[in-house]
Amino acid sequence: MPSFEPALVLPHGGKLIDRTVDGDLSARSAAAGRLPKLSLDDRSLCDVICIATGAYSPLEGFMGSADYHAVVDGMRLANRTIWPIPIVLPAEPSVARQLGKGSRAALVDGNGVIIATIDVSEIYRADHPREAKSVYGTADTAHPGVAAMLESSDTYVAGTIDLVAMPTSEFPAETMTPAQTRQKFTELGWRSIVAFQTRNPVHRAHEYLQKVALEIVDGLLLHPLVGTTKGDDIPADVRMRCYRVLLQKYYPPGRTVLSVFPAAMRYAGPREAVLHAIARKNYGCTHFIVGRDHAGVGSYYGTFDAQRIFDDIEGELGITILRFEHSFWCNICEGMATAKTCPHGKENHVALSGTKVRDMLRGGERPPQEFSRPEVADVLIDAMKAEPAPVS
Repeated sequence: MPSFEPALVLPHGGKLIDRTVDGDLSARSAAAGRLPKLSLDDRSLCDVICIATGAYSPLEGFMGSADYHAVVDGMRLANRTIWPIPIVLPAEPSVARQLGKGSRAALVDGNGVIIATIDVSEIYRADHPREAKSVYGTADTAHPGVAAMLESSDTYVAGTIDLVAMPTSEFPAETMTPAQTRQKFTELGWRSIVAFQTRNPVHRAHEYLQKVALEIVDGLLLHPLVGTTKGDDIPADVRMRCYRVLLQKYYPPGRTVLSVFPAAMRYAGPREAVLHAIARKNYGCTHFIVGRDHAGVGSYYGTFDAQRIFDDIEGELGITILRFEHSFWCNICEGMATAKTCPHGKENHVALSGTKVRDMLRGGERPPQEFSRPEVADVLIDAMKAEPAPVS
C-alpha cells in the first residue's frame, strides 16, 4: 500500500483498512471453492467492495450484534466511533444454520463467482422494525431502503472478510480505491479536497456548488455513486458520459478528479449523508458538500435534515461539512444564486421538475441552458431515445 503524506486527513478510526488478498489468487479461489457458500445480493456485493478497499474504514467485515444494536440505537459502533448505518450480511436461515462461530464461508455473486471469504464470528437475528424506524426514519414499505431491508433475511452473519476477486469495474479508467485517490491527491500536491456525492447527472445548480467550493480548496473529487440504485434513477454509464463532457468543457484542468464510488444507495437521508461523509474522508477528502436533501427520497426527510445531523458531530467526525442552500438560475440576477444571495422571487428562478425535464429530453428538446449545459442535455437526449416509450 502506498505511503501517504501526513498532511492528508486520517482515515476514519485512524487506519485505512485493506482486506484485499495478496499472493496466489488462483490457489485462494480454489480453496474458497471448497467452502460453504453465501450468496450476495447487489447491495451486499457493494458493501464487500467498500469494506475490502477501506472505503468503510474502520470496518473489517460485516457487523456483529453489539455493533449492529449500537449503530441502530445510537449511530455509533460499540467502541463509540461514529457510524450511522448497519453494514450487515443477510443470509437465508437454512444456509446460516450450516455455519457456526469460527467457520469460514465463500461469498458469491449472482453468477456464483467467488468474490470474498468471511470468517464467521456470529450469527444473529435483526430487529427490522427497529432498524427501519431508527435508520430510515420510517417503517413505510414504499421507502426503497426499507423495502430492500424487508425483502432480505433478518438473519445476519458477522465476521471479517477477505476479498478474493475484485469484480470488474464498468469504468476502469475512473475506478480508484481510497489508497489510490490518496496517492493521486499527493501527486497533485493537493492538501484540501472537496468531495461531491451524486447519483444524478450534474446540472447547473450542482456545478455552481462545486465551483463555489473550489474557491476555497485545492481540488474537487467528483465521486458519483455507481452501485445499486432505484430502477428509475439514470443509469451509471449515462451519468458517467455526462460527467466526462462536463469536466472537459467547463472545469479547469488539474483541479478535478473523477472517480466512481462503488457503494449502494440506501436512500436513508441524514444518516446516509454521514456515511457518505465518512467514506469521502477515507478517500482522503477534507471537505464534503451536503445539500438540503442529501440521499433523500420522496418526502420522508425534512428540508436540511441531512445538514442538521452534522451539527453535533462534525468536530468529532474530522471532515468539514459545506452546507449549501438549493441553488438556481435567477433571470434578474442573470446568474446562479441561492436564497442567501438572491433577493428575487421564485417567479424569476429557472426551476424544472424532474418529470418535466425527462419529458423534454425524451422529446429531443434541450432544457434551458440556465438549467443544464447543452452538452450534458445532448447525452441525456441520446440516452432517452434509447429508452422504451412510457406506457400511458
